[in-house]
Amino acid sequence: MRALVAAPSQRGGIEIREVDEPKRADNHALVTVHAVSLNRGECTALRREMDGWRPGWDLAGVVTSPAADGSGPPTGARITGWVNGRGWAERAAVRTDHMAEIPEALAFETAATLPVAGLTAVGTLSVEGSLLGRRVAVTGAAGGVGRFAIQLARMAGAHVTAIVGRPERGEGLVELGAHEVHVGLATDGEPFELILESVGGASLDAAVNRVSSDGVVVSFGNSSGEPASYDPRTFYRKGAAVMRGYFVTHELLQGRTGRWQLAALAALVAEGRLESRVDLAVPWSEAASAIDALLERRIGGKAVLTIDA
Repeated sequence: MRALVAAPSQRGGIEIREVDEPKRADNHALVTVHAVSLNRGECTALRREMDGWRPGWDLAGVVTSPAADGSGPPTGARITGWVNGRGWAERAAVRTDHMAEIPEALAFETAATLPVAGLTAVGTLSVEGSLLGRRVAVTGAAGGVGRFAIQLARMAGAHVTAIVGRPERGEGLVELGAHEVHVGLATDGEPFELILESVGGASLDAAVNRVSSDGVVVSFGNSSGEPASYDPRTFYRKGAAVMRGYFVTHELLQGRTGRWQLAALAALVAEGRLESRVDLAVPWSEAASAIDALLERRIGGKAVLTIDA
């Protein structure tokens, strides 16, 4: 079968090659992949990995051989799922607790955007319990996670502030559910009970200043690539404020998220209650240009590759 692999000598550092068929355990289904979505973490890793490395987390497709242990969807089921690498391929072995069936009305391209971004949004929002009437800030709000988080927080009754890096990145976020859109997270201002922080560096420093005395900062990314340098006294003098880390890969591998959350997200999108914006969808032969567009922040929402038969 064919797959996208790291190829440092090629344009964009990636190419389609012939590879071995997936190996799978009894709790894995074999899936024919129709679409995959790109995430900043795997695209960044691609630039530093050795020749032959296989990227790919998010996918959507059809079960062609169900799991031997009887778990998971049957042959022919349309699914979205997550794999810990090797997903950008014609076929993938997917753990049954890491996949969910999707409604017929949901396109594969849209379904492929749900695992990493959607599950991260759900997980980071859940650390604070009820969000009704709470003030929530979302940094990196124009990205895949941010756009889901804005909508889900608003559904839960929160007052949502979207934080973006440039004015143009804030376009459309009020329509998604943000009450306010700011360029950059200021150090001073009204406190937030929950801050979803994915930018790192100065943005994380500001989050430490802006979290309320009983609030939570959830750090789940560092898109700036910069270290934070906040004064610990700023944080511990708040009293009960908490800083949490969230890594969706760890949550998936530990079984704390997966099938049921994916199914709920897919239903919300299919019903029109949750928007997943696919800003770029191209054939996988154009992966290099799509990766460049994502890493250079030339798109909002998600980038998707369709897998040619």
